[in-house]
Amino acid sequence: MRPLRILTWHIHGSYLYYLSQVAHEFYLPVKPDRPEGYGGRAGSLRWPDNLHDLPAEAVQHQEFNCILFQSRRNYLEDQYEILSEAQRQLPRIYLEHDPPREHPTDTRHPVDDPEVLLVHVTHFNDLMWDSGRTPTQVIEHGVIVPEDVRYSGEFGRGLVVVNGLRSRGRRLGLDIFQKVQQQVPLDLVGMDSEELGGLGEVQHAELPEFQVRYRFFFNPIRYTSLGLAVCEAMLLGMPIIGLVTTEMVSVIENGVSGYLSNDLEQLVAAMR
Repeated sequence: MRPLRILTWHIHGSYLYYLSQVAHEFYLPVKPDRPEGYGGRAGSLRWPDNLHDLPAEAVQHQEFNCILFQSRRNYLEDQYEILSEAQRQLPRIYLEHDPPREHPTDTRHPVDDPEVLLVHVTHFNDLMWDSGRTPTQVIEHGVIVPEDVRYSGEFGRGLVVVNGLRSRGRRLGLDIFQKVQQQVPLDLVGMDSEELGGLGEVQHAELPEFQVRYRFFFNPIRYTSLGLAVCEAMLLGMPIIGLVTTEMVSVIENGVSGYLSNDLEQLVAAMR
């Protein structure tokens, strides 16, 4: 099959990096000063050659095979701003990265269109969203780690990888991290982690070799999709410690690949 020309937005850098590993051509609209969604090939990731920046004002003059939305703003606002009427009739996919925020079971998804395919990244998300008449498909996360880097665990500490943990609060497990850190040595990395005494951001390409020395990977997040950082740690062979919430319970087997519990005392005992 010939490569498809796919228009999408830069919403989640790591996800975009892994998505662009497939043999298709991706085009990212870019605006001056690179506001939200229009950052293009920004950041430190090693973007492949099939990922292209495209000035937002030039989008209407290009030919595409598919439009891939990745946020409410993409779907509700951006498409009407930068796409032509003909482009808005192309095959359209809405990629939903998260479970519902407003209410865990009764939130209607913003897409209500039988002509759009709604793709969820976990079966939990598909179960919890009210997708109405919009057809859905689950395509789980896929990640790549270096073949020559694997878990060694010689560093007697746990590692937490969360961006902006302080500002994102309880949903991402700020309080859980702080409680556990008082009892077990933990290091936090990610954007703005210095605000919590963390080690700062580790570049994506350097993270695998950095993290495999830690004894275990701790995911304190209460409510989100199965994070890419967890998937990467799993593929590196790291033991995963976390909560029995969302999709985590479907991928971690207690005493084999890690340990899950909603009892923090049990989690601390497993870490020790």
